[in-house]
Amino acid sequence: MSESLAIAASGLEKTYGRTKALDGLDLVVETGAILGMLGPNGAGKTTTVEILEGLLAPSGGEVEVLGLRWRDNERELRSRIGVSLQETKLADKLTVAETMRLFSSFYARGRDADEVLAEVGLTEKRGAYVVHLSGGQRQRLAVGSALVGDPDLVFLDEPTTGLDPQSRRQIWDLVRDLRGRGRTILMTTHYMDEAERLCDRVAVIDQGQVIALGSPAELIRALGGDHVIEVALHGGGQEPRAHETAELDALRTLPSVRGVRTEGAAVQLTVSEPHVAIPALLAHVQQGQRVLASLTTRHASLEDVFVALTGRHLRDE
Repeated sequence: MSESLAIAASGLEKTYGRTKALDGLDLVVETGAILGMLGPNGAGKTTTVEILEGLLAPSGGEVEVLGLRWRDNERELRSRIGVSLQETKLADKLTVAETMRLFSSFYARGRDADEVLAEVGLTEKRGAYVVHLSGGQRQRLAVGSALVGDPDLVFLDEPTTGLDPQSRRQIWDLVRDLRGRGRTILMTTHYMDEAERLCDRVAVIDQGQVIALGSPAELIRALGGDHVIEVALHGGGQEPRAHETAELDALRTLPSVRGVRTEGAAVQLTVSEPHVAIPALLAHVQQGQRVLASLTTRHASLEDVFVALTGRHLRDE
């Protein structure tokens, strides 16, 4: 395994009876990078992460973490990774400071507990019992517990779920600081804006395989256009006609249009040049004696990539 890679997985398989959770999954994560993992429920994200964390043995394939294998180097790997689960059960009768000191004691090179508490914004709560913390405060404490061992590789599962906007930004800054110190982060998230802003690369997983891997900008460019036009059309007082096959085919022939898909009662056009596509679209509407119910434009996003690849919105899962 190259020193430039923190994670290298090839041909990963995992079966539960007749159910195949992973089907030959390949994944690499560069050292010092932030990789975001996206995928609908049941896609194989959790299984993949648990294998990489050493919590689950694969049915087939190979995986190296920090140049080591779990079957040969479990003790060393445990000392070099940090894990923050989506829901972490902490001891209710310990204080915040005691919890952090406890986790720090598990590592030979554990960091100062108060320093980490300051990083996750819990200094004022250091004497509070865990049972009295809000959901967001518990989430920040869980993230701090993953960082107190000064890990080379950090796994963050939905790290900002339940956080208020200020706390969410604080975690973002913390993740960026980790990368700035040469650490590697693999995170799962349901927030597309989080993946776009934080991640160097994004892996989209579906049906047990990585179906797309690249930087957010690369994945968006792969749609064939950087802009999205959303339009709802009506015709002659009838029900919306934009979803008729003939209508969709006609929209695909308009100049600059690279993709067409339905979205509720509207149609979304992925276009490369909005200033070319919009006049052509308006002329098409007028020629067909349609009523333009609405028209909006925006930049393409990872949400558009996800829907184009999986046919589903991540937030709907």
